[in-house]
Amino acid sequence: MAAPLGGMGAPHRPVLLQETMKFLAPERGGLFVDCTVGLGGHSEAILNSSESTRVLGIDRDPSALEFAQRRLANFGERFRAVHANFRDIREILRREGELGADGILADLGVSSLQFDSPDRGFSFRFDAPLDMRMDPTQGETAADLLLRLSETEIANIIFEFGEERHSRRIARRIVERREQGSPITTTKELTDLIEKSAGARKRGQIHPATRTFQALRIAVNQELEGLAEFVGTAVDLLNPNGHFVTISFHSLEDRTVKRELRKLSGNCECPPRLPVCVCGARRVVELLNRRPLTPSDDEIEKNPRARSAKLRAARKLQES
Repeated sequence: MAAPLGGMGAPHRPVLLQETMKFLAPERGGLFVDCTVGLGGHSEAILNSSESTRVLGIDRDPSALEFAQRRLANFGERFRAVHANFRDIREILRREGELGADGILADLGVSSLQFDSPDRGFSFRFDAPLDMRMDPTQGETAADLLLRLSETEIANIIFEFGEERHSRRIARRIVERREQGSPITTTKELTDLIEKSAGARKRGQIHPATRTFQALRIAVNQELEGLAEFVGTAVDLLNPNGHFVTISFHSLEDRTVKRELRKLSGNCECPPRLPVCVCGARRVVELLNRRPLTPSDDEIEKNPRARSAKLRAARKLQES
């Protein structure tokens, strides 16, 4: 049963839960690292699969960690929570005294807690300070970025990370307001500006602010930085026959994961005329699914936020 969000009454539904458990195979036992533990839904399923399974749950968001710790308290020492960025997974495992992992899960999406917290600034559904930081204890807010970056830089972020065709018009109006001494500081101010720049929402279409909010969130949290390196590090930390599963929600994330896993499965990307491989391809994993798994229509109906999810999985080969 999905756990309710504390104080918000909405159910927490882990995305692609059955598919994740199938490919992660936690019933084998051992240590599993949930790189973005969020509200603990995936971790709970992992821990329930076998009494010999342990979970190290990592998250940048202190509020999410606190929720997960309460939810998983009955598992005792089998669950450990770490406040950190999962890209530092090698150092995290070293500090925790772990030499390797039998499974690693990275759900790259934003947690329900972040989207549904009115004061976090992730959603245009609430009028709140334009923050968007997954870790509210450090880094620049979205408002800080819009105050500091040039018009071109803002437009590039909105276009590259949000694929918003009105990116230049939106960026121009943001800078115009700033130059008039009235910078964007709240979600409502930004939403109103976007609607004036891109037009009001039409029936059957996503809200016009969706792509811009997504783009700013990715930029604020540097979600794409170091992702390729993380995939290689995670595979390196897996024990032989360990399983690696990622769930991505953005085409750039999925493309990066796909490319790195293909290289780690031995698929060379070098031009055919090169005498030696220089792309770093090496056969250390077996791809468990050639095409990404996506949510069923039934899951999307129950949890619309799952609609863009893509799951990729790989198994580390036995050492020779």
